[in-house]
Amino acid sequence: MPSQRIILGIGLAILLVIGAASIGLDLKSRADTASVDHALEVLKRISDIRPLLRRAESAARGFALTGNPDFVKEYNESSNAILPAFDDLIRTVEGNPGETQLLEQAKALVARQIATGGELIKLKNAGDQAGIEALLANAEDGTATETIATNFAKTVAEERSRLTRRRARSDTNGTFLLAIDLAGVALILVLATVLTLSTRRSSRELQESLTATKATNEALEAAVAERTEHLVKAHEDLRHSTAVIQNTFNSVAEGVLVLDARGNVLFSNAAARKLLGHQDGVSVRDIQKLSIGYRADGVTRLTGREMPSAQVLRGEPFDEQEIVLRPTDGSTAQHLVVSGRPLRDGSGAISGAALVYHDVTAWRETERKLQQSQKLDAIGKLTGGVAHDFNNMLTVITGTTETLVAGLSDHPTLQKTAELIDVAAERCSELIQHLLAFARRQPLHPRNVDINGTVLDIAKLLRPTLGEQIEIDSILEQEVAAAHIDASQLANSLLNMAINARDAMPDGGKLLLETRNVVLDEAYAQANPDVMPGPYVMLAVSDTGTGMSKEVQDKVFEPFFTTKEVGKGSGLGMSMVYGFVKQSGGHVRIYSEEGHGTTIKLYLPPARGQATTAVAAAAPLAGGTETILVVEDDELVRTFVTTQLQSLGYQTLDTSDGPSALQAVKNGLAFDLLFTDVILPNGMAGRQLADEVAKQRPGIKVLYTSGYTDNAIVHQGRLDPGVLLLGKPYRKSQLAKMIRQALG
Repeated sequence: MPSQRIILGIGLAILLVIGAASIGLDLKSRADTASVDHALEVLKRISDIRPLLRRAESAARGFALTGNPDFVKEYNESSNAILPAFDDLIRTVEGNPGETQLLEQAKALVARQIATGGELIKLKNAGDQAGIEALLANAEDGTATETIATNFAKTVAEERSRLTRRRARSDTNGTFLLAIDLAGVALILVLATVLTLSTRRSSRELQESLTATKATNEALEAAVAERTEHLVKAHEDLRHSTAVIQNTFNSVAEGVLVLDARGNVLFSNAAARKLLGHQDGVSVRDIQKLSIGYRADGVTRLTGREMPSAQVLRGEPFDEQEIVLRPTDGSTAQHLVVSGRPLRDGSGAISGAALVYHDVTAWRETERKLQQSQKLDAIGKLTGGVAHDFNNMLTVITGTTETLVAGLSDHPTLQKTAELIDVAAERCSELIQHLLAFARRQPLHPRNVDINGTVLDIAKLLRPTLGEQIEIDSILEQEVAAAHIDASQLANSLLNMAINARDAMPDGGKLLLETRNVVLDEAYAQANPDVMPGPYVMLAVSDTGTGMSKEVQDKVFEPFFTTKEVGKGSGLGMSMVYGFVKQSGGHVRIYSEEGHGTTIKLYLPPARGQATTAVAAAAPLAGGTETILVVEDDELVRTFVTTQLQSLGYQTLDTSDGPSALQAVKNGLAFDLLFTDVILPNGMAGRQLADEVAKQRPGIKVLYTSGYTDNAIVHQGRLDPGVLLLGKPYRKSQLAKMIRQALG
């Protein structure tokens, strides 16, 4: 019995031990089951957080690249859910210090990424593309992402390891309980069976959870890869669009300047940098230091508030405001037309300015030249009119003094006085000829002239005139074309220019005469409105003298303008040159800088044929007995002419205008020569009168006279074929010669 009791006791003890062990194992199995559920919960929460984080990051980058507002909504929804989910996850693992530390670190990085996403959205709204690209290129963001993924992976690995250990221990406990149940009690067997089934179920659920987690991870990876592909394509499209816009921006002919609110240059194209002379990375204040701004008149200086950049940054838009910039380095001033618009952000505040500059310097220079040409034409018309009336009076004076000198041979004192009057009248005649040359009203006798030969002949005459201190040189193109011009006027022009050059070189210097064939193209003609494009013979006279200022150049061709001392120049030399060249159908241009000499270029019309030699002067002709009809509106001149003609033996008839002369012709008045002024009153000019008389008297001889010619007789300075003109004032010998030539 004792032994049985002992056995029973031992058995009971063993049973108690087995029961206690069974109970202990059951409790541990339950604890293992709870650990499994806890691990699954951790894995599930991590799986929930990962897509939220990817969505938030993807949405922020998508909005930064495309500006689609749907990305902002997606970002806000995801970012608002991430941190609370992180807090729940951390509370779930708070019993595990290692995992808690990993997740706390991941949470801090996630918070920083959320802030980065928010910053990307703000930069996109502000239009700061440079800031976006800098933030996207930040390597720190990629490091944070890798750290978060690593911490998640470590947490998942820790949980999976714990699940594996729990499952292995649960399997061992099940086997041990099964052995106890088989050895001792059915209850333990049942308990062991239940525990085993529970363990298997937990293992199955864990396996299913792991499988689901793996599938979720694969789906997320596929979604991220697809989204990444879309973002890469969107970025490439954006880069291409940006390149197109940048190339267009740089190729615009107008200067474009984009400023921020503080006046710093954000963007400027090549045209703006060329016009304003600045480099990248400067402010508008730096640009303003390079030149001084004036209003359109080029005289009134712009104040700081009137500068275009200041106006537009105050929110004052404007269009086509003209300003003049004079560079501080002394280079040529620029005329610019500026338009400006302020730039505003989403709230309406001024965030910068856009300025567009159009260079109108060449256009203004062309306008100035046109105005100068119009002014000279107006002065020429006035001068021609005055010269015409003065010539009428001078004709009487010169003719009368000539008669007085001849008639006072017995009164030497009075004859000397008359000779003084005659000399003065001759000088007045020369003065009038200069005025008529400027007014382009002098009669020219153009012929084909060998320019090189003329220049060489004039150069020989200039050497004693200019003095030994002036070195004369010439550069003559061998095949230079002949010019169809008045040779005597060309010689006078060269002499005038050479004397002016000598006066500009008081201490000596060099005079250069140059000829060559040139072609003035359409572009040159557009810049010089008085020029017809085509071939010309260029004759240039250059000196190394004091040069001329811009103001002097603008007035140098005006009559009586001179920079010489009083009594040392009439101021008609260059005006005569100008009139001769323009009347010949040519063009004159001055190039000069103060202290660097002057070059005057004459562009003369080329001849159609070969250069011809000068025509020998004919001998003076005697008078005759023919009848001459004189048509002259000035009574003094008419009386003088008839008196001179009668002294030469001619019969004279006279009238004051064209209609009365024509009526006399219709009435059968007989005469041999019509001697008529070009400009006549009462609506009938000399040429019209001659044409009407020719209808009544075919073959009638005609001689014209005038202080200046009109297009009816002279076309661009050239007399019509067969037309004879006697220019006022004239002497008796000249009158006799032309009358005989006309009658002959």
